[in-house]
Amino acid sequence: MNPIFGGIIEQGAVQLDNPARYSQYYKSLEGKRIELVLRKEKSKRSNNQNNYYFGVVCKILGDYFGYNTEEMHEALKMKFLRTGACDLETVKSTTKLNTAEFEEYLETIRRWALVEYEVVIPLPNEMVQIHQQRPKINKK
Repeated sequence: MNPIFGGIIEQGAVQLDNPARYSQYYKSLEGKRIELVLRKEKSKRSNNQNNYYFGVVCKILGDYFGYNTEEMHEALKMKFLRTGACDLETVKSTTKLNTAEFEEYLETIRRWALVEYEVVIPLPNEMVQIHQQRPKINKK
């Protein structure tokens, strides 16, 4: 597998996140033909998306179907992230999805749960509103 080096372009110069690692790899290619790809970094799913997915989506559906959150996660991947031909299917990892792809995955799950099973999965902003509306309990 080929390493991917991140960084930023500032004032026309590349500033690498890990220049020592890049330098070591660069030197290992001495005398070999190379291929250079430069592209804007894709944003990975956020921690908030991850917490919502496991803490709300997988929890609600897991409770409904009788699975724990990890089992529900695996079942959802099998249902919605399979690719390939029938006899050679693979399942895409959710960690490989960027923020937009992950939100599309979540929306597909929410729609499926509602239409097929009448299970309502609140949106992340609805969870904040529900949390804010809870009465405060005074501990004595």
